[in-house]
Amino acid sequence: MHIKKQRLLTPGPTPLLPRALHAMMASDIHHRTQDFIKLYPQVLSDLKEVYGTRNDVLIVVSSGTGALEASVSNFFSEGDKVIVLSAGKFGERWEELAKAFRLNAVTLKAEYGDAVAPARVAEALKANPDAKGVLFQASETSTGAAHDVKAIGELCQSTQALCIVDAITGLGTMPLDIDGWGLDIVIGGSQKAFMIPPGLAFLSVSEKAWQRNATATLPRLYFDLKKEKKMADKGESAWTPNVSHILALAEALVYIKSIGMDKLVENAQLLARATREAAVALGLRLFAPGSPSSSVTAICAPEGMDSGEIVKGFRNHFGSIIANGQGTMKGKIFRIAHLGYFDFPDLFAMVAELEIILASKGIPVEFGKGVAVVQKIYAEAALPALVKA
Repeated sequence: MHIKKQRLLTPGPTPLLPRALHAMMASDIHHRTQDFIKLYPQVLSDLKEVYGTRNDVLIVVSSGTGALEASVSNFFSEGDKVIVLSAGKFGERWEELAKAFRLNAVTLKAEYGDAVAPARVAEALKANPDAKGVLFQASETSTGAAHDVKAIGELCQSTQALCIVDAITGLGTMPLDIDGWGLDIVIGGSQKAFMIPPGLAFLSVSEKAWQRNATATLPRLYFDLKKEKKMADKGESAWTPNVSHILALAEALVYIKSIGMDKLVENAQLLARATREAAVALGLRLFAPGSPSSSVTAICAPEGMDSGEIVKGFRNHFGSIIANGQGTMKGKIFRIAHLGYFDFPDLFAMVAELEIILASKGIPVEFGKGVAVVQKIYAEAALPALVKA
């Protein structure tokens, strides 16, 4: 009660992998020396393996938004038509980028909490055969909804349109068959399932995308991916890299490989399922029940309550940091993450805290009801013999 350890339960930044954090202390490496040139190709190789692709995978020093910008500036020309799927704050970021780079955007909108159906994408591609890209989120973190990446990727394969996926919170939380589904650009970020601080972003780039790059004329300098690939092939980065983060990433990738990317995804999916079922057991309403993401669960605040009160309750009483809603959803929903270095003990505690917070606000709660749901899902997955007994 008097000692409160801070616990980060947000969809980014996420809790740091301790061994990765320790690796950052050895960052006094010059990036134009053999020490770095030995390290960097191995990191790129491991990143490619974790991505699960034969395509090139590059690193840029930025937040995820920098990689989104790079995916626009490197593969399009002014006036190119693109189809943007906008179902939340991060879908709206694609709209902003298209406008900033003077692309001709055909926007398919969905209400917050929903996803854009693949059938609408198929119709848009048919109506706009000159579209040169489809830009969307795998997981719309602002609402807790997920798009059908497989269906959308397969729709793009038979067209000239590049399939560009913001998978910043999708990687490590949902299956992504990059090569099999025809995903041309897949974007990731260091501060999500990769369990290290913000500051690095990743892009896989298909051959189809590189062919487009050869004719794309939008201006670029720092985010010139052709230059980045040329330097990466030599074992170096185009610009001064964030060496401490590269060292951390090296350790995180070793850890992810030891678990297996499929198991990391399964972990997130189990935590997400348990969170959803616990919330419903406590009488709460899910914000995106139709197409829920495994990166984050968005939960509606009880009728008449500002979700900020729940966010404050977690922070003030337990030192736990969760996320409020964004934009028009602020005060209406609260969001709890499942990606990266999260485990079931984190969730046991979080649901117990939620029960106490709700009770303190006058919401009828049976203590332990939500926790029991999480316990049961854990036992079914990890201790099936115990459940059968």
